[in-house]
Amino acid sequence: MSTATTPRAQPSTPPDGPPRASWPAVVAVMLGIFSLVTAEILPIGLLTSIGASFTVSDGVAGLMMTMPGFLAAIAAPVVTVATGRVDRRVMLAVFILLLALADFLAAAATSYWLVLVSRVLVGVTIGGFWSVGAGLAGQLVPAASVGRATSVIFSAVPLGSVLGVPLGTFIGDVAGWRTAFLAMGGFTLAVLVLILAVVPPLLSDRATRPDVLRGMLRSVDTRYALLTTFLVVLAHFGTYTYVTPFLERVTGVAPGLVTVYLLLYGAAGIAGNFLGGAAVGRFPRATFAVAACLIAAATLLLPVLGRSDAGAVALLVVWGVAYGAVPVCSQTWFARASPDRPEASSVLFTASFQATISLGALAGGAVLDHSSPATVMVLGGLPAVLAALVAGSHRATRRSWPESAR
Repeated sequence: MSTATTPRAQPSTPPDGPPRASWPAVVAVMLGIFSLVTAEILPIGLLTSIGASFTVSDGVAGLMMTMPGFLAAIAAPVVTVATGRVDRRVMLAVFILLLALADFLAAAATSYWLVLVSRVLVGVTIGGFWSVGAGLAGQLVPAASVGRATSVIFSAVPLGSVLGVPLGTFIGDVAGWRTAFLAMGGFTLAVLVLILAVVPPLLSDRATRPDVLRGMLRSVDTRYALLTTFLVVLAHFGTYTYVTPFLERVTGVAPGLVTVYLLLYGAAGIAGNFLGGAAVGRFPRATFAVAACLIAAATLLLPVLGRSDAGAVALLVVWGVAYGAVPVCSQTWFARASPDRPEASSVLFTASFQATISLGALAGGAVLDHSSPATVMVLGGLPAVLAALVAGSHRATRRSWPESAR
C-alpha cells in the first residue's frame, strides 16, 4: 500500500531523553517497508502470467490482492494492542522473516491455493510491520530530525511502485513469475540481516488500548476520514489491480512493454506524493477532493482515450500523480481528527486502507469476470466521484478540526 505521515502524527521520544541519530536503522526500516509494498502489489504486474500458470481467470487471480489487505486490516490493530511492550526490533525481524518465507512459498507453489496461502502470510506481515514500524522515527533520531527520518521511511512507498513492481514485472517477463518472487525473497532476507545488524533494541513506552480505538470511531471527523478513504481506495484498487489486462486487451500493449507503462505510473506517483504532501497541510480537504477527481477522470476516460498508446500513457501519468497524493491526504485527515492519538490514528488509517484494498480488488475482479476491463474502469471511477463529494461536504458543512490539530 502507499502511505505517509504528518508532523502532528510524530511519536514521542523515549522517556530517558532523545536518542542519538541512527540513520542506518532508519534506512533499514525504509527497506523493510519497500519490501512490504513491493510484495503486496507485485501481482499487479504478474497477474495474467500467474493466472495462466494455474488456469484461473484474471478475476480469480485478483484474489492475490484481496487476501493480504483483509489480513493486514485485522493484523494492524491486533498486533498494536498485543505487542505494545515487546521490543520493536524483535517484531520487525519476525515480520520480515515471515515475508521472506511468503515469497519463497509463492515461488515454489504447485497450486494456486498455495499462492493464496503465501498471500495470507504477506497480509499478516503488512499489518504487523506497519503497526510496529510506521512510528519508529522518534525512537531512532532526535526530535529535531523526526520529520526528515519519517520522510525517508515513507519514501519506500512510491519507490515500491517505481522500482519494485516494474523490476519484478521485468524479471517475470524475462525469467518467469516464480523467479520474480524468488528474487524478492532473497532481497527480503538481506533486509532482515540489515535490521538485525543496525536497528537497536526498541522498547515501547506506551500501548494503544482497544477503548482508545473505539473512542476515535465516535468522532465525526474520523468517520469522514474513513468514508473518504474507503471510496477513493475502492475506486483505485478496483481498477488499478486490473490495469495490466486493460493495457494488454484494450490498448494492445505488448506484455513486455507493460513494465514501462507501470514505471511511468510509478514515477508520476512519486511526484504526486510530494505535491500532495506540500498542499495537504494548508488545504487538506481541497487536496483530497482534487486527487479523487483526477482518479475519477483517469479511470472514466481510459475506455475512450486509452485505446491509443499516447492516451493510455497520459491518463496513467494523471492517475499516478493523483493516487500518489491519496495516502498523505488520508493520513493527514486521520491525524487531524485525533491529533492527540498519533499511534491509534495510524492503526485506523492502516486498517481501513488495507481492508479497502481487498474490497476494491475483489469487486473489480467480479466485474472483470462478467464483463470487460473497460467496464471495470468505468464502474471504478464512480466511487472516486463520490469521494470528491464527501471531501467537499466536510467543508460545505463548515466542520472544523479539533483545536489541537490546527
